[in-house]
Amino acid sequence: MIKNGSDEKIRLDKWLWAARFFKTRSLAKQAIEGGHVHFNGSRCKVSKEAQIGATLKIKQGWDEKEVTIIGLSDQRRGAPEASQLYEETDHSIAKREEQAGLRKAMRGLGLHNHEKPNKRQRRQIHRFKRVNNDNTD
Repeated sequence: MIKNGSDEKIRLDKWLWAARFFKTRSLAKQAIEGGHVHFNGSRCKVSKEAQIGATLKIKQGWDEKEVTIIGLSDQRRGAPEASQLYEETDHSIAKREEQAGLRKAMRGLGLHNHEKPNKRQRRQIHRFKRVNNDNTD
């Protein structure tokens, strides 16, 4: 149920949940309290009233989305209906795609090795630490 009237008052955490940015209202609450959601450029409280035309900056993992509220709803519905509640800015979309491309390129360089170092690598690490400790004395 999408409401575009100005008489409706919906808490920001409930709107974020209904717009499917967060899986639960408690996760939306934690994100707001943790400073991951900014309402019109400033930090806000969980009970802040969502308003049509307001700009939200939402940090989720590696991504940061900038959206404008274009509809209000207090019920969580399917993704096609939820996407009608907000509109992401063109600048935000371009920035996210650029950062995703950079992360993908960095992955190709092998900078994110999630394995334990092997015996040779451990020896190199110990040698490096020993040399650096000797130089600092």
